[in-house]
Amino acid sequence: MGDPSGIGPEVICKALAALPAAERGDMIVIGDPAILERANGLTNAGLAVTTDDAPEGAVRVIAVACPEADTIRDGTISPGGGHAAYGCVSQAVAMAEAGEIGVIVTAPLNKTALHLAGHEYDGHTGLIQHLTGAPSSYMLLASERLSTIHVSTHVSLMDAIGRCRTARILDTIRIGHAHFRRLGTPRPRIAVAGLNPHCGEAGIFGHEDAEQIEPAVEAARAEGIAASGPISADTVFHRAVGGEFDLVVAQYHDQGHIPTKLIAFDTTVNVSLGLPVLRTSVDHGTAFDIAWTGKADHTNMLAAIAYARRILAAPAIEAEDRLRSAV
Repeated sequence: MGDPSGIGPEVICKALAALPAAERGDMIVIGDPAILERANGLTNAGLAVTTDDAPEGAVRVIAVACPEADTIRDGTISPGGGHAAYGCVSQAVAMAEAGEIGVIVTAPLNKTALHLAGHEYDGHTGLIQHLTGAPSSYMLLASERLSTIHVSTHVSLMDAIGRCRTARILDTIRIGHAHFRRLGTPRPRIAVAGLNPHCGEAGIFGHEDAEQIEPAVEAARAEGIAASGPISADTVFHRAVGGEFDLVVAQYHDQGHIPTKLIAFDTTVNVSLGLPVLRTSVDHGTAFDIAWTGKADHTNMLAAIAYARRILAAPAIEAEDRLRSAV
């Protein structure tokens, strides 16, 4: 359910109401039943909500206890909101690891609230990585027109430059390659964006492209992956949208997020890769400014649910495609 002060409960109710009853039957909401019931009424979703085994068409909720719940206020950052979001994710991960659920779909949390609650993670992906003990994780932004996977995400730009290293870039290429193969693309065409303007212009604007990115692309190609690059970031996304590539490897957060959200703001899905559990998410925040007004658009939540179903329906990755995460 994410942070209960934000739009998560609203978009969940609207999305569930838009789905056929049969599809709702194999979904579980993890969060506060009273919050969901309130959102159900606000949005006029007309859902039947239960904490027991759900009858056909009803929505089953698994309740999660929330420390400092008395601090939660609509549209406000609070420790209670951070605790609630953390509890929902922890419960979902435990159920996924136990095989009780196939895919986690997350509504937005607020990173400041998470930190106020004492859970100092950079967001869902870092939190799930911690909970599962995974050595690394990767963020994919997926849409029909453009998909990007990131070498680094929620770090400063200075730290992102430091993380632009051959081993991490190569592993990002591998993870993206395996994911697209799983979804049915036999030989994904992967473009790797450069870090510096014009890929460093032969060292005039920096050396990372030649010293770190080029070797990663060459190593990927030696493994039979259809990788190209580094390609200047001011042209690579245009080429991908034009159909030349299936996936772009972005070197840092804004390099990949800006073009993807520009192209498909409402339908881009955030997908966590490299983890032992499957997870998709809306690609927007808690939107405290419109929370609990009934204005929130559930289009992105429907896209996240649809992508989760798509992953779950895809065949398991063959043994030779299971990839190690780079340290």
